[in-house]
Amino acid sequence: MLKRIEASHLKTGMYIQEFCGSWLEHPFWRSQFLLSDPEDLRRIRESALREVWIDTERGLDVSDGASREEATRIELPPPPVLRPETRPVSMRAEVDRAAKICARSRESITSMFQEARMGRTVEIEQAVSLVDEISDSVMRNAGALVSLARLKTADNYTYMHSVAVCALMIALARQLQFDEEQVRNAGLAGLIHDLGKMRIPPEVLNKNGKLTDAEFDLMKTHPREGYEILKRNQTVSPEVMDVCLSHHEKLDGSGYPRKLKGDQISLFARMGAICDVYDAITSQRPYKSGWDPAESLHKMSEWRGHLDMYLFRAFVKGLGIYPVGSLVRLNSGRIGVVIEQSPKSLLTPRIRVFFSARGNSRIPPEIVDLARSGCPEKIVAREEPENWNFQDLENLWVIPA
Repeated sequence: MLKRIEASHLKTGMYIQEFCGSWLEHPFWRSQFLLSDPEDLRRIRESALREVWIDTERGLDVSDGASREEATRIELPPPPVLRPETRPVSMRAEVDRAAKICARSRESITSMFQEARMGRTVEIEQAVSLVDEISDSVMRNAGALVSLARLKTADNYTYMHSVAVCALMIALARQLQFDEEQVRNAGLAGLIHDLGKMRIPPEVLNKNGKLTDAEFDLMKTHPREGYEILKRNQTVSPEVMDVCLSHHEKLDGSGYPRKLKGDQISLFARMGAICDVYDAITSQRPYKSGWDPAESLHKMSEWRGHLDMYLFRAFVKGLGIYPVGSLVRLNSGRIGVVIEQSPKSLLTPRIRVFFSARGNSRIPPEIVDLARSGCPEKIVAREEPENWNFQDLENLWVIPA
């Protein structure tokens, strides 16, 4: 039986099913585990968390009157058996392989999208093997390919954006424990969600500046145009087609093209909206700088009329509160860039420090593992890259094998 209790009633021996409340200050990577370590109990009580769900069939129960709410037990599917080529590896071990996948993906997407631009039938089936390759990379280390796909140029933005959204959709689908067919559909949806942009005149699609109202109205036709292209292919699943049509819809009904509200928007389309927005706002464009990844997540968490917050919470758990490439300040006054997530906690990634804010000067680069036992450092703030004008951030977090 699942019970919702106050965090103050927690004790060792209880099985935590889910944390409630202030998830941006979530102190743990996992949300389901047996609470056996007194140190973990202390960290929960010192955090901003006020309530948790416990599973009384997998751990200790609470005394009468301590439970605020009960729920039917939820059975989760068993974790997938990992093939040797998908077993987790470090960022350092995956980044070169991810770079090659990005290059091949860009070529394949460019070719497929050009077919659509010329009015030919798009052979979506050819993209499935590409989705599987991206999926394998995400399983090995999600941060590698997702982060590399953010490095776009003006010429390849649309194509690399598709690769990035594919990887993000796969990561989110796996975080939600979708089966393999659903994961593949999520990835395929991300890969071709912007197919309709091939019907937009290049001078509008690639404009290096703000669109006029008339140009923006034209741009807003791309979801329906993409849907019409996909309708010609009877092998494309309804979920994939709906992401193409509905990834710009918002929960409050202010999106487009159909101004859908709430439950009118499908699960896959809500996922697509999150992944599409995140990559768009973190990417460099000719007319604007990309936002810092951690700052982007913080801002997105406030768009409650726009995004599904339950799915967004899962998205952050998969990506990290401080995704790879985030600029952060430590309590020592040193500034660094996140290079890898920790399997222990969302708040303790590996950081490459390279600047002293107190001395206002560069320092020899050093890798700090915040999850290391006894590490005295912790993140105290996100930093805006434009405030520092560092010219080599990409070289600091992209680590060649």
